[in-house]
Amino acid sequence: MQLKYLPKIQSPKDLKKLDIKALHSLCEELRYYTVNTITEIGGHLAPTLGVIELTTALHYVYDTPEDKLVWDVGHQAYAHKLLTGRFEEFSSIRQFGGLSGFLKRSESDYDVFGAGHASTAISAALGMSEARFQKKENYKVVSVIGDGAMTGGLAFEAINNAGHLGRQITVILNDNEMSISPNVGAISKYFTRLISNPTYNKLKKEAWGITKKLPLAKGKIQSFLSRLDKSIKNIIVPGMLFEEMGFRYFGPIDGHDLDEVIKTLEMIKDLDQPILLHVLTKKGKGMSVAEDNPIKYHGVKANGSANGKLAKPKEKLSAPSFQDVFGHLACEIAENRNDTVCITAAMREGTGLVPYEKKFTDRYYDVGIAEGHAVTFSAGLATQGVRPIVAIYSTFLQRAFDHIVHDVCVQGLPVIFCMDRSGIAGEDGPTHHGALDISYFRCIQGIMLFAPKNGDEFRDLLYTALNHNSPIGIRYPKCSSFKFDKDGQAKLLPIGSWEVEKKGVDVVVLAVGPMVYTALKVASDIEQKGISVEVVNCRFIKPMDQKYLKTIISRAITKVITIEEGVIEGGFGEGVSSFLLENRYQGKLKRCGLPDSYVQHGSRAQILNQLNLDEPGINNTILDFFDGVKEPQ
Repeated sequence: MQLKYLPKIQSPKDLKKLDIKALHSLCEELRYYTVNTITEIGGHLAPTLGVIELTTALHYVYDTPEDKLVWDVGHQAYAHKLLTGRFEEFSSIRQFGGLSGFLKRSESDYDVFGAGHASTAISAALGMSEARFQKKENYKVVSVIGDGAMTGGLAFEAINNAGHLGRQITVILNDNEMSISPNVGAISKYFTRLISNPTYNKLKKEAWGITKKLPLAKGKIQSFLSRLDKSIKNIIVPGMLFEEMGFRYFGPIDGHDLDEVIKTLEMIKDLDQPILLHVLTKKGKGMSVAEDNPIKYHGVKANGSANGKLAKPKEKLSAPSFQDVFGHLACEIAENRNDTVCITAAMREGTGLVPYEKKFTDRYYDVGIAEGHAVTFSAGLATQGVRPIVAIYSTFLQRAFDHIVHDVCVQGLPVIFCMDRSGIAGEDGPTHHGALDISYFRCIQGIMLFAPKNGDEFRDLLYTALNHNSPIGIRYPKCSSFKFDKDGQAKLLPIGSWEVEKKGVDVVVLAVGPMVYTALKVASDIEQKGISVEVVNCRFIKPMDQKYLKTIISRAITKVITIEEGVIEGGFGEGVSSFLLENRYQGKLKRCGLPDSYVQHGSRAQILNQLNLDEPGINNTILDFFDGVKEPQ
């Protein structure tokens, strides 16, 4: 397709110069360019394809960035980026040093709020609406939120507050019946009933149309119809949830009918009250394979060619990913123990639980995008002798910090938290890197934290956790598990015991998780320079192996390096440093980890290199300890 309009759109002002026919053509160009670019370089695909017309209409009707457009999550905002002056840079999206795959305030004035987690848009938009009121300004505020994100409690807390305040805010519910995993729960069923009951909207439109033709008594008739309106809604539209919470509900309308979306937005734009516009869309719209399989095409890998085709699967890794290992172990445990269940928060695929859900349907719980509820729900299960395994990304579990403390740890309940994406998560960037879990688990009383170096040790640590009647977290990164025997047998490990992988006398490297393999490779190379390196697998972050740490002092080893995929502040290295200092260690210690700043997006390899957490970086750190190369004795 020859791009006639898209390359000329430098801002929404250019968009407003087009007639309706040209806008339709622009939507086709947006869809074509997005498919071809994203299949070539990788990124989120189906979410943006579902909102092409909606995005175009929003920027056509509203005066952004003066009017505030708040996107929930942001991975559906690729078309938004293309229409707001980022066409030339678009091919760098999610690439190291390129455009973010989410909204980013420092990237554009049009990105008024950045988020990589769902359910934030209404709260943020309401804050902007109230700021407008406080400052006596006159811009409009619109938030776009998906039906999947509406399973999160934060969205309803914001709706409740917005209905109370009564300020102008327009919430657009983008209803595609799909988040990443299929939507679950009563809210999802509510939206489905709305879609299947268009009678109310048709009846209301016809009734009000008739009143316009009536003579003097039309005021009284309309007053009567207003009362009848509410009664009809309560009969035909289940619950009347939004209107009862102070919102004026419009819709549902076809989100791919550009003319209808523009017409509706223009009609509701100047209403000075909380508005909810219900828009029906199709995730992956315009790409048949993505429409048929929106989960598979939610995010796609790069295929290196702008042909709009999905990348062919790469050769299988010599060892499965930690994600897949967890899925296997969850099934293995369920077969051996009837008291276990698995819980996730709308991330069945991402946490590797697809096979578990199929095999143990009655013992699988997807609570929707409600991490806090997932944790407290698991605590309730644990009080009654069920052993819950909660699988949530490290960065998403941050949302449930107080639930972990108050509902699990204060009561000492045996809940196991399996945290995928701990450490560097890759192209999704700072909102998805699992940088904080070591720090926030270390400060919670009564909880333990484990980190397997490989898939086999993951099995050992998971069974060890199940053998203890206390809260436990297990963290693992988004990478290969290095080694995993599907038919292996679990070994129960003594809590707090580390494993010396390689003995040495000059410097001790205390490594967490798969960083053990990086340390071993560096140790092997650096010994050729006359430096003897001891490498320790610190599989128990909390509690630490204090007995081993005391041997560092007694053996008079003068140099210690800690390596972790987490922030240095409050991290594993800080715990080691505190213990050694309190026990009068006289040597030097270097902590290697993530900095006190947000790490940006890129591949794991690129970011680990940037942070000096790859082999060359650790090699240089050790050599710096010795002021260069130690001469062989």
